[in-house]
Amino acid sequence: MQRRTRLWFHALPAAVAVAAILPLGQPAHAAAVRYQAENATISHGVVESNHAGYTGTGFVNYDNAVGGFVEWSVPATTAGNLSIAIRYANGVANGASVDRPMDISVNGTLVRTGLSFPSTGDWDTWQTVTFTVGLSAGTNRIRATAVTANGGPNVDVLDTGVPGDTVPPAAPGQPACSAVTENSLTLTWGASTDNVGVVAYDIYHDGNKISEAAGTATSKSLTGLQPHVEYRLSVFGRDAAGNVSTSSPQATCTTLPGSDPQAPSAPADFTTANAAGSSVDTSWTASTDNVGVTGYEVRSGGSVLKTVGNVTSTTVTGLACNTAYTLAVVAKDAAGNVSAPSNARSIHTSGCTGGVPSSITTISTGWTIPWGIAWMPDGQTAIATERDSFAVFKVTLAGVRTRVGTVPNSVQTDGEGGLLGVAVDPNWSTNHFVYLMHTASEGNRIARMTYNGSTLTGYTALVTGIKKNRYHNGGRLAFGPDGRLYATTGEAQTPALAQDRNSLNGKVLRMKTDGTPAPGNPFPGSLVYSYGHRNPQGLAWDSRGRLWEAEFGNSQFDELNLVKPGRNYGWPACEGTCSVSGMENPKRQWSVNSASPSGIAIVRDVVYMAALRGERMWRIPLQDGENTGTPTSYYVGTYGRLRTVVKVPGADQLWLSTTNCDNNGGAADGSDKVFRITIA
Repeated sequence: MQRRTRLWFHALPAAVAVAAILPLGQPAHAAAVRYQAENATISHGVVESNHAGYTGTGFVNYDNAVGGFVEWSVPATTAGNLSIAIRYANGVANGASVDRPMDISVNGTLVRTGLSFPSTGDWDTWQTVTFTVGLSAGTNRIRATAVTANGGPNVDVLDTGVPGDTVPPAAPGQPACSAVTENSLTLTWGASTDNVGVVAYDIYHDGNKISEAAGTATSKSLTGLQPHVEYRLSVFGRDAAGNVSTSSPQATCTTLPGSDPQAPSAPADFTTANAAGSSVDTSWTASTDNVGVTGYEVRSGGSVLKTVGNVTSTTVTGLACNTAYTLAVVAKDAAGNVSAPSNARSIHTSGCTGGVPSSITTISTGWTIPWGIAWMPDGQTAIATERDSFAVFKVTLAGVRTRVGTVPNSVQTDGEGGLLGVAVDPNWSTNHFVYLMHTASEGNRIARMTYNGSTLTGYTALVTGIKKNRYHNGGRLAFGPDGRLYATTGEAQTPALAQDRNSLNGKVLRMKTDGTPAPGNPFPGSLVYSYGHRNPQGLAWDSRGRLWEAEFGNSQFDELNLVKPGRNYGWPACEGTCSVSGMENPKRQWSVNSASPSGIAIVRDVVYMAALRGERMWRIPLQDGENTGTPTSYYVGTYGRLRTVVKVPGADQLWLSTTNCDNNGGAADGSDKVFRITIA
C-alpha cells in the first residue's frame, strides 16, 4: 500500500448485510438514515479504525487500485429521488494530496462519473460529498467505485435524506494567458468562493471542456494545442456537490505560429475504388517531411471530407448520393503545415432511395444568428428569431422578412444563450399564441406571447427555473403530433444536472400550453420527458409519430437519438454508444468535428440534420424498426455553420439557416442567410 502503514484494531468482516431500513410507508426521500461503510459490501478494501473522527466501529480503506468499491443496500418504499452524502477522509500519502474520484452507480446504472473526493488535509479530518440519485421501489444497490490507481478515500458512512448543497461557487475571475508557445500556454484566473469549498475548475474552449484543475489552483498549463489557433477560454468553479458556477469572463489567446515552416511533400499515386451511394475507397503513396507527417486529409475542392492519421488508405463515407466529386489528398505535420494536393481523381456516387436534396436557393439575407423558425398554420409565412438581437421576424415563402417585435427580459450569455427557439400554437387561429425560449437574468425561460400576424405583444413566463450558463442552454421548441409542447434544455455546463430528475436541465420537456406537465408524462407531476442529455437542440417526428433528437457531444461523439418517455440518454456517463445498463445508445453518432448538430427536420422519413462545426447538412434515412441507414452529407464547407433546418409545409422542401455571425463563425453582422432546398 502506498498510502500508509495499516494498524489492525477491531475490524469487522468485509461484507455484512445492512440492517438499517427506511421507516415503513415513507417515501424514499422522507427519512434521514445512516448506513455504515463497514457494514456494506466491500471489494478491494478493508475495514480499519486507526484514525480518529469516524462514526460506528470503523471505516473502509480502499486498496490503491482501480475498481475497488463499497456497495450499500438502501431500501425505498416508493420510487423517487434521494439526497445522498458520503462522509470521507483523504489525507496525505507519500507526501502528496490527491483527489480520489469515484463512480457512483445505482442498481448497476452509472449515475455519477468521476465524482470528486478531494483532499481533506489529513486522515483525521472528515468531509461530505452530497449528491442526488434516483431510486426504484424496493432495495437499491448504491455503489461507490474507485476510478484511479490511487483508489478511493477512506469512507465512513453513507447518509440518506440529508439536505443537499445547492449553492454554486461564485464565478472565477478574469483569466489571462502567459508562456504562450505554438502548442501550449499557461492560463491563470481569480479564485472562486463557495459556501462549502471549490473542489475543481473546468476549463472550456467555446462550448467544449478541454481541461480541469484542482480547486486549490488558480493556474493550469494547457498542452497539446494547435499552432496559430485562437482559443476562447472560460473557467468554471465546481464544488463537491456538483454545483457549477457561472462562467468567468473569457480570455482570447492565440498560440504562436509553428516553428517548422516546411510543409510535407505532396502525396502521390492517389487512387479511388468501389464508389457507392455514400462512400469510396481511397489510397495514396506516403508523403515525407523534415520533422514528420502527422496525418492526411481527403478533400473535395476546399472541403475536408475525412481526416486520418499517418496511414495511406481510408474509406471516405458520408458522401452525397448521385453526386460528382473531384478528390485529392493532402498531408499535414505537427506545425500545421499542409502539403500541396496529390493528383486528383473524379468519381460519381450512385443514387439513394427516399429523396435527396436536388437544388438549393438563397431566399433571405441580412440575418445575424437566426436561431428558431416556426411555420404559421396556413404555411404561407413563418416566424423566426435572432439570438443576440432578441428580435422576431415574419418571413414569407419568398423570403421577405419583416420585424414584428422583440422578446422582453432577454439577455445574452456571451456564448450560446439569448433568444432561441420558437413554436406556434396549433390553435393559433383562435388564440394567437406563440412560444419562445430565451435566456433571462436568472436562467432560461419558456414564455408565451401574442402574435396577430403583424405584431408581437404581451409576455407571460410559463416555465422558469431552467439554469443557464455561457454554453449548453439547449433551446429548441416544437409541438408534437399529440398537441403538446416539447422543449430541449442543456445541462448548463453542470453535467450532474442531466441525471437529476428534479432538475429541468439536460432534458427533453413535455408540457401543456400553460407550461404545466402534460398528462401521460413518465414522472408524475414533472415536465421531464427524457433525461441524460448534454446540449440537445434538434427535435422532429417521423411518420409513425416517433420523436427524434440531436445533441452536441463534448469532445468525442455527437448523437441522433430516438427519444422514448422516461428513458435515460446517458450523459455524463456516456458520450456516444457505451452500452451502460439503464442508458440508451444513440441510433447514430458522429465525431464532433464532422457534426456538432443543431436543428433537424424529417421529410419522407429521412432525417436532415444541420451541423455547425461540421459545416454540412447530414441526411439519415430511417429504416425498419429503430434502424437508420447510412448517413450522407451535403454542402460540406460550402455555406459555413448550419443551425436550423425545418420542413416547408405541404412541400418536399426544407428551409436551412446559417449561423456564421456567432463567435465561432466570426462573420460580420448581417452575413447569415436562409436557403430553400428541394427534395427530389
